Amino acid sequence: MSGAPAVDTVALALSVARQRGVPRLDALALLSDVLACPRSWLLAHDDAPLALAARARYGDLLARRAAGEPLAYLLGTKEFFGLALAVTPDVLVPRPETETLVEWALELLPVDRVAAVVDLGTGSGAIALALAQQRPQARVIAIDSSAPALAIAAANGLSHGLAVEWLPSDWFGALAGRRFDVIVSNPPYIATGDAHLQALTHEPRQALTSGPDGLDAIRHLVGAAPAHLQAAGWLLLEHGHDQAPAVQALLADAGFGEVRTRRDLAGLPRCTGGRLA
Repeated sequence: MSGAPAVDTVALALSVARQRGVPRLDALALLSDVLACPRSWLLAHDDAPLALAARARYGDLLARRAAGEPLAYLLGTKEFFGLALAVTPDVLVPRPETETLVEWALELLPVDRVAAVVDLGTGSGAIALALAQQRPQARVIAIDSSAPALAIAAANGLSHGLAVEWLPSDWFGALAGRRFDVIVSNPPYIATGDAHLQALTHEPRQALTSGPDGLDAIRHLVGAAPAHLQAAGWLLLEHGHDQAPAVQALLADAGFGEVRTRRDLAGLPRCTGGRLA
């Protein structure tokens, strides 16, 4: 395109990314993907020429990243709890803070005997697959109401050889008569009018928002969970950094005991859970 910055070498390609406000690490990841080479090679060969097709592909990806499209969607993959997971705009991009939820669940799931756990709103399958990998004896079930999301999750399970039962359902709809030792969920929890949604336009809105205060899905899960928990079973929920007091109150009002909140790596209150009394 006339007037477009030149990207005919590695160094120039990275320079153009900087001019467009794309972080260097993102630009390296995109160029590494386009050229199918390690980032270390790029750093050692910054004068290497780029073929026309590579320049066009990189330019397209760079423009999309500069417009705010998540890097994970551009690369088609995201790592979570040591697992490389395929992701598309049909699922949320797995985030590091959700690993807090996984770590808590792993503390509750025994290593040496069978336990049943369900991941509600599984998306890419990140939580369910992390639990299945770390607790091979566990019976892991994953639920999602989105058929495209569930297909992605199942494909991720197949690629890692992990046994998870994938079920299409709106929350507990497909689980009549089934009870679990642990229920985990990273449900939608952003208020419908939250200004932060402007930065999340590329991700599925139904997996993000949940009513005027963001708590509609959590209210439903807290109310319905006791009928699907074993005696003394746990319900663990991810939520917004400012929602812990409200979620604690919901759990306490529903009869849960040992209600507590865990902080994520940034020190923010991120997950709240309780034990069925």
